[in-house]
Amino acid sequence: MAPPLRLNAVAFISPQNHPILIRTFEKGDELKYHYVAHTSLDVIEERTNGPTKSNDCYLGLLYAMDEIAAYGYITPLKMKIVIALPLTDSVVRDAEMIMTFKALHLAYYHASSNPFIRLHDTPAGVGSAKWKRFRRKVDEISRAVGGGSVPS
Repeated sequence: MAPPLRLNAVAFISPQNHPILIRTFEKGDELKYHYVAHTSLDVIEERTNGPTKSNDCYLGLLYAMDEIAAYGYITPLKMKIVIALPLTDSVVRDAEMIMTFKALHLAYYHASSNPFIRLHDTPAGVGSAKWKRFRRKVDEISRAVGGGSVPS
């Protein structure tokens, strides 16, 4: 049996390429995962704007660098989700990644469907207290996948 996935970070990026939420599960590496999220945008744009457009939301492995593998997912409304995993010798199954991305997408969908919460109602956006349930759900998904420690 393959070891469980360990998420280092999850990034939600708007259709306009603004970070909505970048949740890191490693202490002290927040800036590194902001960089990973932003560099993933170039690869996502290249794959989705190419001559062979696929209807598949899962983009697979975007790139690997410095002991990190970045995987991507783009929703039908062009919202992007990027997951950063540690590079290991174990095999990452696409089925597990797709299931994780779908759970994250559903969590975002439920949070953004709340009629009393607007995405950009404060300068903090998802960092505001109103989005606490969404951040907690992302943490739960990370734990369920095998993420271990989660920031408070």
